[in-house]
Amino acid sequence: MKVSEVMTRHPKVIHADQTVLDAAREFAERNIGMLPVEQNDRLIGVLTDRDIVTRVVAQDRDPAQTTIASVVSGQPKYCFEDEDTEHVARNMDELLIRRLPVMNRDKRLVGVVSIEDIRPRTPS
Repeated sequence: MKVSEVMTRHPKVIHADQTVLDAAREFAERNIGMLPVEQNDRLIGVLTDRDIVTRVVAQDRDPAQTTIASVVSGQPKYCFEDEDTEHVARNMDELLIRRLPVMNRDKRLVGVVSIEDIRPRTPS
């Protein structure tokens, strides 16, 4: 199966010059834990709920004054929409990553995929 078959298309993105408070509100409103970060119409990183906790809250920074650019995880890992899901899942396991931006071959953001999209949990 290809990533394009299981990914979430048209993901919400956040811009590097927005604040961490803006991101936190998006997380809460959409019930998500990761946002791709764009600058000049290009993916520059991802922001996670963990980034907010460890780089803002734990350091007693003001989320309304802290820009996303100052806390974003740079050099984002990503996968391509035409990659095999099992290959991507193995990479995610090795990197200990639960969510990835999905790019087309022109390196434009087209979606987001989570490990749960690839391997849905089964009730025990």
